[in-house]
Amino acid sequence: MSGDQRHKDSQINSGCKASDTHKHKDKHKDKEHRHKDHKKDKEREKSKHSNSEHRENSEKKQRDKEKEKDREKPKRSDGGAEKHREKHKDKDKDKKRREDKIKSSHIDKTKKEKENGYARETSPPDIKSEPEEDNGYFPSPKHNKTTKRERDDEEFDYKPKKVKTENDKKAKKRKQEYDDEEDLEDVKPKKKMKDKKGTEGKKSKKEGEEKWKWWEEERSTDGSKWRFLEHKGPVFAPPYEPLPNNVKFYYDGKVMKLGAPAEEVATFFAKMLDHEYTTKDIFRKNFFKDWRKEMTSEEKSKISDLNKCNFSEMNEYFKTQSEARKQMSKEEKLKIKEENERILQEYGFCIMDNHKERIGNFRIEPPGLFRGRGDHPKMGMLKRRIRSEDIIINCSKDSKQPKPPAGRRWKEVRHDNKVTWLVSWTENIQGSIKYIMLNPSSRIKGEKDWQKYETARRLKKCVDRLRAQYRDDWKSKEMRIRQRAVALYFIDKLALRAGNEKEEGETADTVGCCSLRVEHIKLYPKLDDQEYVVEFDFLGKDSIRYYNKIPVEKRVFKNLQLFLENKQPEDDLFDRLNTSILNKHLQELMDGLTAKVFRTYNASITLQQQLKELTCPDDSDPAKILSYNRANRAVAILCNHQRAPPKTFEKSMQTLQTKIDDKQKQLSTARKQLKTAKADHKASHDDKSKKTVEVKRKAVQRIEEQLMKLQVLATDREENKQIALGTSKLNYLDPRISVAWCKKYSIPIEKIYNKTQREKFAWAIDMADDDYEF
Repeated sequence: MSGDQRHKDSQINSGCKASDTHKHKDKHKDKEHRHKDHKKDKEREKSKHSNSEHRENSEKKQRDKEKEKDREKPKRSDGGAEKHREKHKDKDKDKKRREDKIKSSHIDKTKKEKENGYARETSPPDIKSEPEEDNGYFPSPKHNKTTKRERDDEEFDYKPKKVKTENDKKAKKRKQEYDDEEDLEDVKPKKKMKDKKGTEGKKSKKEGEEKWKWWEEERSTDGSKWRFLEHKGPVFAPPYEPLPNNVKFYYDGKVMKLGAPAEEVATFFAKMLDHEYTTKDIFRKNFFKDWRKEMTSEEKSKISDLNKCNFSEMNEYFKTQSEARKQMSKEEKLKIKEENERILQEYGFCIMDNHKERIGNFRIEPPGLFRGRGDHPKMGMLKRRIRSEDIIINCSKDSKQPKPPAGRRWKEVRHDNKVTWLVSWTENIQGSIKYIMLNPSSRIKGEKDWQKYETARRLKKCVDRLRAQYRDDWKSKEMRIRQRAVALYFIDKLALRAGNEKEEGETADTVGCCSLRVEHIKLYPKLDDQEYVVEFDFLGKDSIRYYNKIPVEKRVFKNLQLFLENKQPEDDLFDRLNTSILNKHLQELMDGLTAKVFRTYNASITLQQQLKELTCPDDSDPAKILSYNRANRAVAILCNHQRAPPKTFEKSMQTLQTKIDDKQKQLSTARKQLKTAKADHKASHDDKSKKTVEVKRKAVQRIEEQLMKLQVLATDREENKQIALGTSKLNYLDPRISVAWCKKYSIPIEKIYNKTQREKFAWAIDMADDDYEF
């Protein structure tokens, strides 16, 4: 029956006043309009969602129920309207509230339909368009709550459907939160739920990020390193900021104002004023020469002697700046941290073959003074500012190319997928090419590491044959073959670097095996009860001194005597050998074999052997880790990985020793208390005294374990004082050996590799089992 018909029946039976009739008529017309719209909506819903039939039936019952009430109301009013009105006052109020809610529901729905074309309020199972970053979890119930009518309608029993997600446990929790939300109408709890969801979403996103297991994919065989590469280019050093006017530079006791180029270079020297570098003649000479190149003709004419320059005010200014940075508030530090994070997110990642990869060094080094290692002949020279015109960019043709700074240009843009670098430029000190590469945890770096250790493992299979061959070559009639064989023996036995040829005066006087000079060795037919001893003393890579006395085989010793004949101290020991000749010979012996492969092989095999000898299954975890560090230390000594003792070493050792002394006192006290508790129990034999004995015994055991950990730590630190364990662990030791050892003895990998190292060796952690053999 339509709304107009119901209105006519109501007029005939009730005899209401004209004003009431008009109000009632308007009311029902509005109701009719709403029901017509609602009916159309239901027809559209029916065509798209067959499961909405139960809702339509429910609403039909609602309309019939309201119709019956409309009919009953006028009939009752004939018998006494006032009496009926008072009797059913509460019921009418309830009906009015319900109608208001229905009206509100339909207005909201109509508004959504106008804004979205068609928007249906649904339960979570109907939501399909989830953002990718939500990892398959549906949004907060706040955004999916049902209408008021659906919540208030007692006859409409709403039950959310089960949702299958990747994580059933979290989905169940979300569903429970959704059900709980249905009964909440207060705003604050909903806000709390939203915050909770946001936190969980962030956590689930972080946990849900799957690492790219590139080692499970097929490798390219055409020599290409990537198919697609896109990045934002480098981050340049900030421009120079002139010094404040109150910071003066003095020459010959008089204030002198420098131009910006000359002032900038002067600040480099001023910052290092307290460093020993600025006292070295070669450093001062090189600096002054390059500084004058940045001066104007007027400045050059006045400044002729570095000893007359006074940089003290500049030095004090930079010290003050440094202290101010240390004293910054948390808010200021947070602001800087956020800015660095923003730069990292923009420039610190690239897209390579549809994967987001971390870039290693995306910031270009700022200008400054070259230091070098040891007594480098070029120390003090000016490292010039790198500009966009010096930069070569490498990326895909189909990628969005990096943009140079405004008004500038790149030197060149390449599309070479046979190389792994993203950015390159040539530095001015030694003319070497610098690169921006991917992070050590990237696929490219990981593949290179994996290949390196696999090549070393292949050497293991044929190393006995190669050793037999170079032993035979010691007796060769050709001097060049003998020299090559002796050098290979040193590279194999002592893990010496091959040594590279270089131009005179280009770098510090560092040598390797092939570039050893007569002055670098001494021969002793007998020394310290050992025969045929060779003493090595030379500067290796990074000007680290290599000093070693080692007994060698008689044939090697005789050959060395032969090589030294009629030579001066500055002459080459192996005058008929260089690294190119040696590596060419090694390639003939085994594909991919170089002098460095021998070094990697000997380092890794030494670690594996040492771990087998030193690790005791019954030891505590700290004792096992000490055994691991001792095995690592044996490798570091083999590879001559030395370091200067840390400046704070003595202080930290004193602090550690104080802790050990305090712990020994605690142990002594605890043992006395245990002895007293045992005596009391022997006298009383009651349960209370027995429990006291157990408590005291456990306390003694706990303190003993703590003391042992401190003592192990002290031993470890003392033994590692001048040995650098990190270099060999990260570059020469197959990480699968360490991972297998951890798994075999139930040692957490975190105790051996930190977070950055675990990311670098993710392939090894996933690949190696506890029975892995190098």
